[in-house]
Amino acid sequence: MTRKILVTSALPYANGSIHLGHLVEYIQTDIWVRFQKMQGHEVHYVCADDTHGTPIMLRAEKEGVTPEQLIERVHAEHSADFADFLVAFDNYYSTNSEENRELASGIYKALKANGKIATKTIEQFFDPVKRMFLPDRFIKGECPKCRAKDQYGDSCEVCGATYNPTELINPYSAVSGAAPVRKETEHYFFKLSECEDFLRNWTRSGTLQPEAANKMGEWFESGLSDWDISRDAPYFGFEIPDAPGKYFYVWLDAPIGYMASFKNFCTKNALDFDEYWKKDSKAELYHFIGKDILYFHALFWPATLEYSGYRTPTKVFAHGFLTVNGEKMSKSRGTFITARSYLEHVKNPEYLRYYYAAKLNGTMEDIDLNLEDFVARVNSDLVGKYINIASRTAGFISKRFGGELEPSAANAVIDELQAQAQTIADSFDQRDYGRALREIMRLADIANGFVADKAPWVIAKNPDAEGELQAVCSDALEMFRLLTLYLKPVLPGLAAQIERFLNVPALSWASAGQRLPAGHRIQAYEHLITRIDPKQIEAMTEANKENLQPQSNAPAAATPVPEEPHHISIDDFSKVDLRIARIVNAEHVEGAEKLLKLSLDIGEEQPRQVFAGIKSAYDPETLKGRLTVMVANLAPRKMKFGLSEGMVLAASDERGGPYILSPDSGAQPGMRVK
Repeated sequence: MTRKILVTSALPYANGSIHLGHLVEYIQTDIWVRFQKMQGHEVHYVCADDTHGTPIMLRAEKEGVTPEQLIERVHAEHSADFADFLVAFDNYYSTNSEENRELASGIYKALKANGKIATKTIEQFFDPVKRMFLPDRFIKGECPKCRAKDQYGDSCEVCGATYNPTELINPYSAVSGAAPVRKETEHYFFKLSECEDFLRNWTRSGTLQPEAANKMGEWFESGLSDWDISRDAPYFGFEIPDAPGKYFYVWLDAPIGYMASFKNFCTKNALDFDEYWKKDSKAELYHFIGKDILYFHALFWPATLEYSGYRTPTKVFAHGFLTVNGEKMSKSRGTFITARSYLEHVKNPEYLRYYYAAKLNGTMEDIDLNLEDFVARVNSDLVGKYINIASRTAGFISKRFGGELEPSAANAVIDELQAQAQTIADSFDQRDYGRALREIMRLADIANGFVADKAPWVIAKNPDAEGELQAVCSDALEMFRLLTLYLKPVLPGLAAQIERFLNVPALSWASAGQRLPAGHRIQAYEHLITRIDPKQIEAMTEANKENLQPQSNAPAAATPVPEEPHHISIDDFSKVDLRIARIVNAEHVEGAEKLLKLSLDIGEEQPRQVFAGIKSAYDPETLKGRLTVMVANLAPRKMKFGLSEGMVLAASDERGGPYILSPDSGAQPGMRVK
């Protein structure tokens, strides 16, 4: 049955660039949306820039432009970043729109008519230098709960407590640095405290992940406070109807921006807005957010919708934060990386999409971008396993058979790949992308095993085995098609290239039950992706480094401190990618006393070149065709005689050597040593 689904991601604030931490959410959402579309459902994915609030106003003032000019420029930058990372919004809009103004005003009036709006005079911090009331995020001080210093006026990043700005200890203005004074002002409040019974039921109805629902339970225990939805002029935002000089707090109109973006999309595409947002809507509504804004999306937002006459979300999916190399993103280490900087250095956005997907599941766990592991996993999985299947077989079909396929009547490996379509689909649907990719790569290993076992490059030497060669390569390309289908939500750009190469229509999930027929013609194979060079990562981190530490004039220590013996953990050792390699060629290196130049087949498109110090033990001719073990994810090393792309394992002692390690018979090039 075709489902009608509306999906949103949290709105990025129009006060800065998109960085790798932001991209976790948009890539996660985009993969899910693409998967659902491949299922044949009617899915709309909308988002917008969050454009209101004091930070926008102050930044525009600092840059000497109007807030409208600032948000227009940032919108163009954000749109380009998302497009280049293949995040395919159906509509990317702005909260500073007429649709949003009308919807926010209408919702406010409905809440007021429903008795859910109150006014009261409050004391608020006022900056005596800037002559303005200070928003929560522009007041800093010590947390009233844990006494952590330099915390914002609404919540503590150390202990997670939420509080009123007036509760801060030793507050100061983040705008001028002045000690703020208290000043009375009338504000408008949404009576969240009256919505507790509804919210207790809603948060436990399956709309939230279990850990998110448990977090909500903690907030209920401390009691829900009424929500201040107004701010005083000067403020960049929408003025509250019938309240001159009072503006909607940005967190009121920001989530309404989901509705406004969709309304704009409906107008342009003749869709019925009410069908998705009316109280009894049969359409589904999903929000993808970071766990840091769960409070707004699981309490304020559903209550606002419920008591203004709209439907509530079907589910709210919260994800964790991103760390880089196990730590918070850091400008001093060069790991606070913008989307644009990544594209300038690494180039291919799908490498990051793949790596994030491999780390993501349906929980609120944080994920880590380990830059060394990123290089190793992309090179191993995408180049060494997946693309390798086509690169080793497609050339035979093009050169020997005019691009025409002639698959075998039955193939157990293809059957196995097709049988896993539902398992992989379930993982994608549950947002457990890591599980999906583990299964896909398991299948890629099986497909590579088929290719290695059949060895089409050997069959090709037999002029009487043309039929077998065509069948083997045709079957391998069918396996490649199925793997491409399964990877398409993650790698949409690469999948489109492969669809053109295979000469097939856009792959949908239903395509998993089909096969390429005999007589089908493919296009000539062209190189699809390249390995990541670790130097690209080094250049990226170097380009993003900022020296945030004051320069010290202290002299260096006169005596070096002795190092402790170095031990590596099992996690460190597991990062070493050991592969079975066939020595395709071995030769002397002119001018080198100890080196042999080896050409090693580890199941990739091109053999690797490695310089090994084993000349004293081997005649090069005796090595050709032998199997050995290679470190496949060692950074390439530029030597006097050329580039060495790995290391072969060898052993020696005082009795002789070095002797290369050789696996038992049955091992095949590309197999991982475990």
